[in-house]
Amino acid sequence: MQLLVTSEQMQGFDRAAIKGLGIPGIVLMENAGRGVVDALERAGGPLAGKHVHVLCGKGNNGGDGFVIARHCSNHGAQVIVTLLGTPGELKGDAATNFTALKGMAKARAVRFHRAGGAGRFGWAKPEIVVDAIFGTGFAGKPAGVYARAIEWANRSGAIIVAVDIPSGVNGSTGAAAEPAIRADLTVTMGLAKIGHFLSPGRELSGRVEIVDISIPAFLYRPPDRPVWRVLREDVGKALPRREATAHKYSVGKVFILGGSRSFTGAPSLASLAALKSGAGAVVLGVPASIHPMLVRKLTEVILLPLPETADGTISREGLSQILERCSWADVVALGPGLGRNAQTDGLVLDLLNRIACPVVLDADGLTAVAGSVSILKKRKWPTILTPHAGELGRLTGMEAAEIEARRVDVARESAGKLKSILVLKGSPTVTSWPGGPTCMNSTGNPGMATIGSGDVLTGLIAGLVAQGMSPEEAAWSGVYIHGRGGDIAAGRLGERSLLASDILDAVPGAVLEAGA
Repeated sequence: MQLLVTSEQMQGFDRAAIKGLGIPGIVLMENAGRGVVDALERAGGPLAGKHVHVLCGKGNNGGDGFVIARHCSNHGAQVIVTLLGTPGELKGDAATNFTALKGMAKARAVRFHRAGGAGRFGWAKPEIVVDAIFGTGFAGKPAGVYARAIEWANRSGAIIVAVDIPSGVNGSTGAAAEPAIRADLTVTMGLAKIGHFLSPGRELSGRVEIVDISIPAFLYRPPDRPVWRVLREDVGKALPRREATAHKYSVGKVFILGGSRSFTGAPSLASLAALKSGAGAVVLGVPASIHPMLVRKLTEVILLPLPETADGTISREGLSQILERCSWADVVALGPGLGRNAQTDGLVLDLLNRIACPVVLDADGLTAVAGSVSILKKRKWPTILTPHAGELGRLTGMEAAEIEARRVDVARESAGKLKSILVLKGSPTVTSWPGGPTCMNSTGNPGMATIGSGDVLTGLIAGLVAQGMSPEEAAWSGVYIHGRGGDIAAGRLGERSLLASDILDAVPGAVLEAGA
């Protein structure tokens, strides 16, 4: 997995290299600047003849910018540098690199431009703008000449390359001030930052490339509760391999309880997703009234018709049949299309007290326990919760806006409080569990914001648990496969018209791509 760090953690690694090992800071700054220029040429070809405008702040990010300007000039670019501050405000390594750049300016190898009013930052049409204004240590809101420079860069029509983090974006949280740089490419130093992958920083960072600045790898020790970004190879390693002697009951038995008169599609999607994940047998318990419809639709799923309430939801009268199937299954999924009814809610609570295997709880199943979360804390078997921000808000009492603003921290805190594996759906989906790390997903797209998409995820996670994966691995692997299925489907159909069934159809390709 890819380790993600906060701005403060990365600053700690820098200090350890400079003060602990004696690596000169100016060496790290030189490597950073050269790394950005190399990334620029990898992305857009040779710099020779191109107009490059470097916007430099007065801190070390600006120092990186001075190095970048020097090497862009050496690569044949026509370079203008704007210092958003005064030379007297520069210190240490940044001041040293500014002095070197002044020497190049005297030789007419680069040009300095004094920061002026709105729109007065040099060329009207630069081809490349380098944002070396603030860096990861910035907090607050850009003002004055800094705000004007950011607005000018965003209006310029140039390719914008951010150094470490787009100026105005918080490297630890992804929160963005107004204005903030909208980068096409962000070149970050040493390790990627959490803020690169949390909205709106995710959108403002563009493509993120990491460059090695020669901080020794052994210094990059993960903290006690690290944040990891899940990549394809991680899922490939985690997915179970089938023995030659496998049969349908040895590779995963899933029981799904869901569906109601008003919601027939959700249990169908979840059960098929469990099968496509590789589970050998799936039993789907549904209200008797929708059984005939699903019999015609689901040829590979075993259907269990159950007594229902007057509202068309599953009633307590079927408890003995349900418990029989729960004891047969390796994992139980509760919630897809279950509907709302006091009797059905009570059934969910009763089952959570009795089921002696892992449970995946989603949708109306989550709502059923919203007022009784103590049940989750008492369960002896693993529980995987898959809420979006609104559903997690009902479980924790938090506002959805706060959850979205603090996705990583909230997922970690809520998993501990609920004593459950928490899959916080969104952009990106974040998975955490008590005492463990936090895993951020690297796949998915906005087209997946469509009804039924979450039901596919529930089935995938349940199917992976049934095949013998640990519930934690099944959770983050299922999230990755779900998102990658959405990406494959969007590549074929576009995001706007994407349906949950399209994601489902793309799941086998996502699994195959992961190497399993």
